[in-house]
Amino acid sequence: MAALDQKIRTLYLMDIMLERTDDTHMLNASQLCEILEQEYSISTDRRTIYAEMEILTRYGLDVQQKKGKNPGYYIGAREFELPELKLLVDAVQSSKFITESKSRELIKKLEKLCCRTDAAILAKQVFIVNRLKAENETIYYNVDYVHNAIYENREISFQYAEWTMQKKFQLRKDGARYVVSPWALTWDDENYYLVAYDDTVGQIRHYRVDKMQRTQILETERKGEETFRNFDLAEFAKKTFGMYGGHDETVTLVCGKHLAGTMIDRFGHDVWLVPVDEEHFRIRVLVSVSPQFFGWLTGIGPGARIERPKSVREEYQKYLREVLGNYEESP
Repeated sequence: MAALDQKIRTLYLMDIMLERTDDTHMLNASQLCEILEQEYSISTDRRTIYAEMEILTRYGLDVQQKKGKNPGYYIGAREFELPELKLLVDAVQSSKFITESKSRELIKKLEKLCCRTDAAILAKQVFIVNRLKAENETIYYNVDYVHNAIYENREISFQYAEWTMQKKFQLRKDGARYVVSPWALTWDDENYYLVAYDDTVGQIRHYRVDKMQRTQILETERKGEETFRNFDLAEFAKKTFGMYGGHDETVTLVCGKHLAGTMIDRFGHDVWLVPVDEEHFRIRVLVSVSPQFFGWLTGIGPGARIERPKSVREEYQKYLREVLGNYEESP
């Protein structure tokens, strides 16, 4: 057999082992010879298979051999275990910024990272139809532009769009281009966001990546390095509700003890829960005060209240009065 054919045989055997074997599905030397002959028109013998398994082991594959009554070879440890792939599949199919077609494409690729039996298990757990999904794939190109711009230390420009009552995607500011310095991408509230520095106002701004249109990488260098030098994306996400902007305030909340988990989930394990009495605790947190923060607090119910500052208490009271005003009976 020519040297090239020998190398191809090794590659085919690697594919066969990765796709068809695990600790409950093994192939012995005779079966591997048969597969090579029938599917790839490569003739070989069992002694050659033994040598090939040694080559694959030296290459780094975890080739295991079971001896005894029903001997055979199989792949042991893999780059991704089945539970890890299940998590990735769940993330893909539940992400509404990934289109249905792209979701299926990504899941098919994930299925190739395990044997056929496990791939069939993954396929049975895919439920994409009727889930809320994006309708175009602009986001993938935008993510690529942003990563490249960050790597190249360049500003980007784009047009920004929003949905109208007529369900049309309409450009804001009559199609004017936004010019910003990209510094991070984050996933919040099931959407992808660009976190950037807007030099025209000297502030950190964030933008929905799926609403960015006709994105371009500019030749100008990024600005805002001083602002982002000590920027903590995790802390930014904690204080910002639904990625809506507002004014930053350190707010003290008094909460019922049943809300301890809710507060830890929202603000992290490093938040201090200071007992007030047997049924309540007090926390101080930095939040971006906005209607979204008030909406989150209202959803929690009467178990949590703003203690201070007074200005935020009054702002929240005004918010509640406006909401209730929508339900007042007309005279």
